[in-house]
Amino acid sequence: MIDNSIEKTFKTTTFDLGDGRQVTIETGKLAKQADGSAVVKMGNTMLLATVCCKKEAAENADFMPLQVEYQEKYAAVGRFPGGFFKRESRPSEYEILIARLVDRALRPLFPADFHAETQVLVTLISGDKNNLPDALACLAASSALAVSDIPFEGPISEVRVGRVNGQMVINPTVEEMENSDIDMIVAASMDNIMMVEGEMKEISEQDMVDALNFAHQAIKIQCKAQMELAAQVEKANPKREYCHEHNDEELRERINKETYDKVYAIAKACIGKHERNDAFDAIFAEFMETIPEEEREEKEPMLQRYYHDVQYHAMRNMILNERVRLDGRKMDEIRPIWIETDYLPSAHGSAIFTRGETQSLATCTLGTKLDEQTIDGAIIEGSNRFILHYNFPPFSVGEVKAIRSTGRREIGHGNLANRALKPMIPLDDPSFPYTVRIVSDILESNGSSSMATVCAGTLALLDCGVKMKKPVSGIAMGLITDEQTDKYAILSDILGDEDHLGDMDFKVCGTEDGITACQMDIKINGLSSERMAEALEQAKKGRLYILGKIKEAMPAPREDYKPFVPRIVQLQIPKEFIGAVIGPGGKIIQEMQRETNTVINIEEVGNFGVVDIAAANVDDINAAVARIKAITQVPEVGEVYHGKVKSIMPFGAFVEFLPNQDGLLHISEVEYRRLENLDGILKEGDEIDVKLIAIDEKTGKFKLSRKVLLPKPEGYVEPERKPRPAGNGGHGGHKDGHNRPPRKPENKEN
Repeated sequence: MIDNSIEKTFKTTTFDLGDGRQVTIETGKLAKQADGSAVVKMGNTMLLATVCCKKEAAENADFMPLQVEYQEKYAAVGRFPGGFFKRESRPSEYEILIARLVDRALRPLFPADFHAETQVLVTLISGDKNNLPDALACLAASSALAVSDIPFEGPISEVRVGRVNGQMVINPTVEEMENSDIDMIVAASMDNIMMVEGEMKEISEQDMVDALNFAHQAIKIQCKAQMELAAQVEKANPKREYCHEHNDEELRERINKETYDKVYAIAKACIGKHERNDAFDAIFAEFMETIPEEEREEKEPMLQRYYHDVQYHAMRNMILNERVRLDGRKMDEIRPIWIETDYLPSAHGSAIFTRGETQSLATCTLGTKLDEQTIDGAIIEGSNRFILHYNFPPFSVGEVKAIRSTGRREIGHGNLANRALKPMIPLDDPSFPYTVRIVSDILESNGSSSMATVCAGTLALLDCGVKMKKPVSGIAMGLITDEQTDKYAILSDILGDEDHLGDMDFKVCGTEDGITACQMDIKINGLSSERMAEALEQAKKGRLYILGKIKEAMPAPREDYKPFVPRIVQLQIPKEFIGAVIGPGGKIIQEMQRETNTVINIEEVGNFGVVDIAAANVDDINAAVARIKAITQVPEVGEVYHGKVKSIMPFGAFVEFLPNQDGLLHISEVEYRRLENLDGILKEGDEIDVKLIAIDEKTGKFKLSRKVLLPKPEGYVEPERKPRPAGNGGHGGHKDGHNRPPRKPENKEN
């Protein structure tokens, strides 16, 4: 039973996704000691979001320490976690990617002068296999912020938009996504799109604009529901007061007056990144000399903030006024590109892609099914045959930094490149049974290293000999706007500083026929569909230009794999033979791998067993194929087999003509002449060719002949024989006691 006084704190609101599915947002029931909490429910999927914020900011803090985490509880879907400890531990890549989606949408909406440490936690507490929780995580997080007293310029929400059978769908089910050519997560407020990330099957630029507009209409309904919920919560109205910055307006005006023109001139000088940064540092150091020595330490953090604002406005204004980029390029000009393939002699495929001051060294490695990545999430399970890893060492930007575990940024950038390339790799082609791993090591970085990874990855795949459906390239677009004058500049192939100081970072990847992946973060309020379409069209021109450079370097995939790349042959065998190939305790398959120097993997698929055989050379593969075919071969009367004599009996020999298949070679079928015994003719271990001449209908026993494969003596006539009486007379029965099938009286022909 619930206490009535507690029940009064429960607040809920419900909205419809537009197709009859209801989404409920609830607050006041769980986690009430958090600054804000909310539960979002759709079907059986439930997410709990909490937000906590310190009352004061750290001393001299000039940014907001925001931590966003997403975690899936295995109990939410009635499962045990894997591993030895059987408990949830460090977040998986999937959880990190969802946390990044929420983080990137929320971060721009906190006030610029709000610097208190804030933590947002989103937890899957009930799971539905057909309703993915990632599209609801941001709705839950924003709802928790909306009902809290934390300053937040929301609400916002995220939706997944798909296109199933030509129709746009909001938050499609897992089954519907199998037939969708768009998989895109879109975050937006009531007025503006804030963040986009997704993958597509070569859609047009107009299709993407239509998908964004469709998603935004659905998000407006979700934002309205949050506003209605927040209106019912007392502590959310009004938001808390804070003072996290102490300012000296006279000092702000003075540093602006004394440094702006100098910064503007450096920005216009079209020099390299390091030279430009050194020049900016020199200007600030010169200004600091004008501050009394006893005041410098106290005022430096404040002056650093003011000077950053000077750089921000000076560089933006220079680009808008002069229509020249920081490195001297035009708005739509791509930096110089140079490419080298087959750079690493021992890698299966390798390429260097350098664009301006950004460089990626990519490698491609082909492996077997045993190299597949196992995915063991609470909701998503399975395996992955295409893996892409992105590494961003500190030397790429000239820094000294401790090497830790893989960062969230590296996981996010690698995921974007993975999405861009995966549709163009022939993973659905039976003639390509490989597992593929691409590694991109960023050796230099000054903007758009994830897009360099896409280009270098394409080149490494082609150098490896992978028959890509089409090559893929990527480009990062920027935007600088002046809301007062409505001036704007769309920038192709942005630099690091243009990303940092700009209003948009829009990465677009694709082939010559359409977009395969995108990622967008917008830092301003308002981006019209017209301006979005213009940015996409400019991105297409840049993407095609880069594709041209890729095709110049690698017009087509390598004709054949390099000699040391494992060769893989795939066979299909009847399902009932899987056990025979594996053998008791894996004895037969292990012996086969050892003796043929191969790696063999068998998987049951439908009514067949799919066998992958990998080796460094064709001869070893052929040997393994022959042995597997021998095991799975069905004996056929009239076929000739190469067998081994297993035992000698008075009435003939037993010959293993197929693995685990013995037949009787009667003494009368050894040679055309009459033999009293087989002494000097055959012995155990001899390898001979035999023909299967009969299969007993009752016992299933096999009758072999050697003499029919020998030249028949001139004038030879097969002697007539009377049918043998039933029983164990004559030459005796089979060694296991069964009678030999009766011989037909008519002559046999070769």
